[in-house]
Amino acid sequence: MLRLTLPAISFFLTLLTLTDGGSIGVNYGRIANNLPSAVKVVQLLKSNGLNRVKVYDTDPAVLHALSGTDIKVTVDLPNQQLFAAARSLSFAVAWVNRNVAAYHPHTQIEAIAVGNEVFADPGNTTKFLVPAMKNIHQALIRFNLHNQIKVSSPIALAALGNSYPSSAGSFRPELIEPVFEPMLRFLRETGSYLMVNVYPFFAYESNADVISLDYALFRQNAGVVDPGNGLRYFNLFDAQIDAVFAALSALKYNDVEIVVTETGWPSKGDNNEVGASVENAAAYNGNLVRKILTGGGTPLRPKADLTVYLFALFNENQKFGPTSERNFGLFYPDERKVYDIPFTTEGLKDYHDRPSTSPSPSTAAPATPVNPVTAPSTGNGGVSKSSAANTWCVANPDAQKEKLQVALDFACGEGGADCRPIQPGATCYDPNTLVAHASFAFNSYYQKKARAGGSCYFGGSAYVVTQEPKYGNCEFPTGY
Repeated sequence: MLRLTLPAISFFLTLLTLTDGGSIGVNYGRIANNLPSAVKVVQLLKSNGLNRVKVYDTDPAVLHALSGTDIKVTVDLPNQQLFAAARSLSFAVAWVNRNVAAYHPHTQIEAIAVGNEVFADPGNTTKFLVPAMKNIHQALIRFNLHNQIKVSSPIALAALGNSYPSSAGSFRPELIEPVFEPMLRFLRETGSYLMVNVYPFFAYESNADVISLDYALFRQNAGVVDPGNGLRYFNLFDAQIDAVFAALSALKYNDVEIVVTETGWPSKGDNNEVGASVENAAAYNGNLVRKILTGGGTPLRPKADLTVYLFALFNENQKFGPTSERNFGLFYPDERKVYDIPFTTEGLKDYHDRPSTSPSPSTAAPATPVNPVTAPSTGNGGVSKSSAANTWCVANPDAQKEKLQVALDFACGEGGADCRPIQPGATCYDPNTLVAHASFAFNSYYQKKARAGGSCYFGGSAYVVTQEPKYGNCEFPTGY
């Protein structure tokens, strides 16, 4: 009889665990002018064992390059086409025919993301989301692809009205009846899943004085007990995901699964982007891969084998916003790794997170309740606020409307501005003009960035003023 020592038993159990877990994919964004060809990108994916990829369009060169591989693909119908897809079944059929049926099954398209973070899009596209999803699904039925290809839509955590504690997670009340109820019913009926984008980096960056870096990076820490259910959380990712699971449970959709369509950590940022570094990006993504591939689940759903798409494959040099936006990549455009982490169970056997000996900005678990939903995408975190006299950032009324709208979309979406006050019925909704709404959003972003140089530019659509802006009864904050 073979006797195993404790180290041998531990190693044996690790091997067993590594065979039963979730799945890792990657987002292939292309907002850059220096990326390798699609053919080279496919070779890069294959050589690193990445067998799932999500793209933000249906570029023929990319879909052709993926043909004949074992890589599963999620394609995207852009927000700008939601109206047409919702209004016209014939448009949806033509879109599926041209962008999906023409490639599948040689290109293994497994899902269609209808829009992206639509609830954070101030372009009033929310009401078109579910009708567009239904028409795309009907189009898949026309081509007998509905059993092979799922239809969903990625939501940002801003779609939650409450996320702390995780057990109290709930969707925004104004979205439940018109959007979430019909969308979740559709997902259940079609056997699909809810796509969710989560970024613990943004919550940490904005609250570095109360969130432990170790807690954000999956490193050893004391953990945080959820007062609602007594579960202990050892990382922010689990807390954010379980807030979504709780929101699903609150609407009695426990059976709808979650796929994490975006998550990541930047390797570089501006001076006030706390935590953006190569070491932290490597730790977050490397430890996340280990968690997912070893079947960790979450405290609320310990048996959940999550599929997670890392953001992003490359650093993208033409992305708008702070420096971090251009530095989420796992690879440089010349295909060198930004940092070395594994993407497969085989690679995990030799992987070790090696934190530096320098002290982290915070060493304890969160000392006070922190709501990762309300944490802005690009906040100031623990950096001291500017000592300059009060200044505000406002929209340039002479800027082109299209340019203002793009900048407003960024500020309220990826930029992390607090745009709740300019939603219908809120305190700063009136006057309901593009300039007024953009001014509030730009100023929120500017203040959260501690009025840093360059944070009130928006492609020339904004400028700094020293007199408090006046739009109706709306008050513009001067600091966060």
